[in-house]
Amino acid sequence: QVQLVESGGGLVQAGGSLRLSCAASGRTFSNYHIGWFRQAPGKEREFVAAISWSGDRTDYADSVKGRFTISRDNTKNTVYLQMNSLKPEDTGVYYCAESARVYGLSQNRFRYSYWGQGTQVTVSS
Repeated sequence: QVQLVESGGGLVQAGGSLRLSCAASGRTFSNYHIGWFRQAPGKEREFVAAISWSGDRTDYADSVKGRFTISRDNTKNTVYLQMNSLKPEDTGVYYCAESARVYGLSQNRFRYSYWGQGTQVTVSS
């Protein structure tokens, strides 16, 4: 059974930083792309960043480019999201999700099959 567990969320002031982690278990982690999505209250879940199975390709939403960095360590079955220069509009529940390699690197949340439970990020102004 696939399990994804997010951690690292919290409360931070605008301009601050957080690093989220997504730990995977249950199957061969390095066979799958991993994406980060977020959902603010009353809004749809939106794409944040994604990294390919090998780690050689990444993709970011325009709203986080230059501020967020996604990376992965396949020896630890973990993906990271380093978030710098945080803004109040970055507030939400952050989810990591797994996508099969056959789909390519995607911003489409329907390409992701397994999801973690999420971690709350709150940025105060």
